[in-house]
Amino acid sequence: MIEKLLIVKPFSPMFIALFVLGVLFLWLITKVLRDAKDSVKQATFIIICLITAVCFFIYKYALSKDAEYNVVYAPYGGFNWWQELPLNLCNIHMLLIPVAVATKKRPLLSFCFYVAPLGALMALLMPVLGFSGYSVFLPRIIGFYGTHIMVIVEAIALYTLDFYKPEYKDILSATFITFIISLFVFGINLILEFFKLCPNPNYFFLMNTEGNPILELFKSYIPYRYLYALPCGLILMVWSLIVTFFVKRIPKKRFR
Repeated sequence: MIEKLLIVKPFSPMFIALFVLGVLFLWLITKVLRDAKDSVKQATFIIICLITAVCFFIYKYALSKDAEYNVVYAPYGGFNWWQELPLNLCNIHMLLIPVAVATKKRPLLSFCFYVAPLGALMALLMPVLGFSGYSVFLPRIIGFYGTHIMVIVEAIALYTLDFYKPEYKDILSATFITFIISLFVFGINLILEFFKLCPNPNYFFLMNTEGNPILELFKSYIPYRYLYALPCGLILMVWSLIVTFFVKRIPKKRFR
């Protein structure tokens, strides 16, 4: 019975418990930092982001030593450092969020605020091989769910800590930046493939759907690499509209 409770998969008790921990951590950092001096708040938040990034690489190192993962993920080439860099739609924000806060560039802040939670949430709800149905105490499970939940927390904290206030006008710029970055990432995929540095380069899932049901649906109509992912831009815009609508109607004092 206890072993079953420790299993992490979408909407399992442990899955929900991890999200609750994320919400509590968001409340805590908001409570502690909300009224701090801007310089202290900015520095502390950036340090939290950098700690998350360091933990990400520790998690990836542990993953490189995980024999079970290499067997489970064998259909896609197993572990390869060239495929494990923070260049996916979710984890790229571990690097971009602190940059956005440090530079205070509104387009970058909007990109991180809207895209990071959506990308991380999709990864958690539709995990790839090796990350669903396993004990929470496995290093790769702690790393996978921990880093993705932290990305969501850090993105929402942009608003709760007053680094960014979403506006409807930012949605188009966030979508455009996503498109530009996706082209850049697709180019990286092609370079990795051309030089045979990675058996299955697939950042942003632009080369292979890896069984993602939404991308599989799009690919059934648009059977071409990269192009099948373009309809995701519409999902992003709808998500951003919904998020902005609700954020504008929630008094900030609720986050205190």
